[in-house]
Amino acid sequence: MPLPKVKLRELNLSDVEDRYEWSLDEQVTKHLVVPDEYPPFTREDTEQWIKLCISKSNGYEQRAVITEEDKHIGWVDLKNFDKVNKNAELGIAIGDRKYWGKGYGMSALLEMLRVGFLEFNLVKVWLRVDIDNLSAIKSYERAGFINEGLMRKDRYRKGEFVDRYRFSILKEEFIKV
Repeated sequence: MPLPKVKLRELNLSDVEDRYEWSLDEQVTKHLVVPDEYPPFTREDTEQWIKLCISKSNGYEQRAVITEEDKHIGWVDLKNFDKVNKNAELGIAIGDRKYWGKGYGMSALLEMLRVGFLEFNLVKVWLRVDIDNLSAIKSYERAGFINEGLMRKDRYRKGEFVDRYRFSILKEEFIKV
């Protein structure tokens, strides 16, 4: 089955309402590193975050995920850039659950890998994923990511520490895909 087409665009302030609404959905935020309280963010917090991303003053290269029908459905980012070793961490979320399980996340992931490897000339892109996020793990493996290992008690979530895996993909592995 061919993947749906998406485009990645720079964030803008019109994204605030979608992002805020997605932050209220605990299924969307379960595997994201967000505060444990509900709601994790106010509308004002969300706007401030997007302003930081727009100005690029927070170290994030964050893009909105847009469908062919011009619908904003999520975001993907590169962060924790290591300029010496030419790597960065990837984060992704499809906030609109109507688009889950249909390939939109994979399309956005592959587009952001292109950005990382071709625009930023990275050698490696890595990510962290909760060990119980099985659908994400399957997607990362399908995209060519390799499990580099277990990070024990790496994230505090809902009152307890959870383990996460670290996955990565190298530029030469991505080019083959």
